[in-house]
Parts: sequence; structure tokens; C-alpha cells
Amino acid sequence: MTTTRRLNPEKLRLSKWTAAAPRNKEKHFLVVALGRATPDGPVETVTLEAVYTGRQQELPWRALCDASQWLQGWA
Repeated sequence: MTTTRRLNPEKLRLSKWTAAAPRNKEKHFLVVALGRATPDGPVETVTLEAVYTGRQQELPWRALCDASQWLQGWA
């Protein structure tokens, strides 16, 4: 069973997330950037940065709504 949460994509910058299934010791992440097709367009993607390694990954912001993959905050 997958739970979904409601998020406002405009308020995701600098939010904290925990990977439900950590890989390579990367468990805690911070949203460091919001991606838009145009400067005034809607948020389409987020860039997450792993706190432990500093590695960045870009994904659709709606992926954060899937509680089976991402937990809000640092657990």
C-alpha cells in the first residue's frame, strides 16, 4: 500500500527528506534547487543533495509524494 501526501512544490526548497531505502550510506537529503521549464513556470523537478556524500540527483517533485520511497524530515 502506497500512501501519498500533499505537497506545495513552491515550498520544497531547503526541505529535508529521508530515503525509505538508503543506498551507499545516502539516507538524508536536502532539496537544493527547484527545476522549471521557464522562469515563471510551475516547478517540475527538484534537485536533492545527499548530506553524507554531497551527491546530487534530480527527480520529478511528485516522486516525494510517494511515502514508500521518501519520508519527510530526517528520521
